[in-house]
Amino acid sequence: MPKPEIHPEWYPEAKVFCDGQLVMTVGSTKPELHVDVWSGNHPFYTGTQKIIDTEGRVERFMRKYGMSDTPANTEGDAKSDA
Repeated sequence: MPKPEIHPEWYPEAKVFCDGQLVMTVGSTKPELHVDVWSGNHPFYTGTQKIIDTEGRVERFMRKYGMSDTPANTEGDAKSDA
């Protein structure tokens, strides 16, 4: 049992609004929550997420950790043979 008079009021049916529309109800310490993004409109959850590769960062990461078809460092192999 929580101590009396030290906890905020709990709203078990708090309404969550996104773009003026009710999207879900959750438990919260506020009766209404207004959000910009939720799982129904976030690109990760809707499947519309696109990876933006600026300056070849993804390819560089893949080469660095050996996740691509091209060798990570061809000069290093030549030096080890010498």
